[in-house]
Amino acid sequence: MELRAIIVEDEETSREILKSYLGKYCPSVLVKGEAANVEEALVLIRNNDLDIVFLDVEMPYGNAFDLLDTVGDRQFETVFVTAYNHYAIDALNAHASYYLLKPISIDKLIEAVDYVTEIKEKENSLQNTILQPKNAQVTGKITIPLQNGFEVLEIENILYCQADDNYTQIYLKEGKKLVSKTLKYFEQSLAESGFARVHKSYLVNVNAIKEYKKGKGGSVVLSSGKQIMVSPSRKKELLAYFS
Repeated sequence: MELRAIIVEDEETSREILKSYLGKYCPSVLVKGEAANVEEALVLIRNNDLDIVFLDVEMPYGNAFDLLDTVGDRQFETVFVTAYNHYAIDALNAHASYYLLKPISIDKLIEAVDYVTEIKEKENSLQNTILQPKNAQVTGKITIPLQNGFEVLEIENILYCQADDNYTQIYLKEGKKLVSKTLKYFEQSLAESGFARVHKSYLVNVNAIKEYKKGKGGSVVLSSGKQIMVSPSRKKELLAYFS
């Protein structure tokens, strides 16, 4: 699959190195343009249908996060390229698909391109198709602790679970429950019941997903209308639930 890309980097030498690596080791990447600052990058983004943007963090007259905030909703995946590892959390919060440290490791660059390729191929294969989760509707039950015992919930009635420190908010088709268990506990308990961890704070019932959106990192819309962002690191896992 061909990936249409741009390189956003203020240092000409760094742009040339990355472009050379892509041409030699990632021939599926077609570099449509290069930008040295936020303004030039915006022009390229708005005038090209892109799959991937290789993005340095620090640039003159703004940074990568300013650029992504200005772009808003987007269809492309973002690979951060920087000499500073302290931007990793910010990159994740900006829905970056991958984070590369300079000097760029060729193996890591190939991994990043392969990861984006796999996501794009799966998204394209599911476009305009009838989605059928690999897990059939689950009809089991799960217990949640109460002060004087426990309550039994029908698994099929759970839409999603949201982390709340060491507690978990369980959102049902009707109402919600606050439970003194971590989200990790429910991720493990519901592992065989068609629930996907789509974000560090969210576990969703795959059978409740009514829509998948490719914009700004990706998101799912549930039958209740609730829209939940999908972390780039979780996107491949989520798409694998659909045949």
